Amino acid sequence: MGRAVALAFAREGARVIVTYRRQAEFDSFISQSKSKANGVTGAAVDATEGNEVARVVEGVVASRGALDIVVNTIGGYHGGKRIWEEDPASYDQMTALNLKAGFVLARAVIPIMIRQGRGWIVNVASRAAYGQSPGAALYAASKAGALALFDSLAAEVKAYPISVNSVVPSIFDTPANRQAMPAADYASWPKPEEIAEVILFLCSQQARVIHGAAIPVYGRT
Repeated sequence: MGRAVALAFAREGARVIVTYRRQAEFDSFISQSKSKANGVTGAAVDATEGNEVARVVEGVVASRGALDIVVNTIGGYHGGKRIWEEDPASYDQMTALNLKAGFVLARAVIPIMIRQGRGWIVNVASRAAYGQSPGAALYAASKAGALALFDSLAAEVKAYPISVNSVVPSIFDTPANRQAMPAADYASWPKPEEIAEVILFLCSQQARVIHGAAIPVYGRT
């Protein structure tokens, strides 16, 4: 999803900074994307660490003069166990990736957007946030928390020209999901590129009236 979002914004002429944990993964993305990734740069950062995120955000503003758009695609999935079979390490991992990262990011960027008088934030949530996710309760709970976090953030910034919304995918078409569900109907799954187009629209002037929304992007699933 992060790759699709980065390329969608790059196509429209945005100066895109992506975060990553593994240099080789970022290098592979740039190499495979070729000319489509023109203007895309990267920043190595642990997005769950407040000081690291603040450093990157401050560096972006210092070098670019502003930070107009933030898309939170950071997250992870863990499943296959019932709640009483789970362990604290899995709980910590899910809350760090799916909830804390969004909090750290919002905390770093909102004061900047308030000062500059504009901003767009889109959070990538999950249909699992609405509950009834047997075998993936920790994932669902962390995504539900993130949805509530960004919904509350939208209410808190109503007085400012900052738009905050979420998109809510279900299963979307990735190699990992295909491998996990080999018998599924892939044609019914939305493509990351299609979801990226919705995110792109939410960050446009035409979508300024959309604020505090959770947009379902389920495809036909």
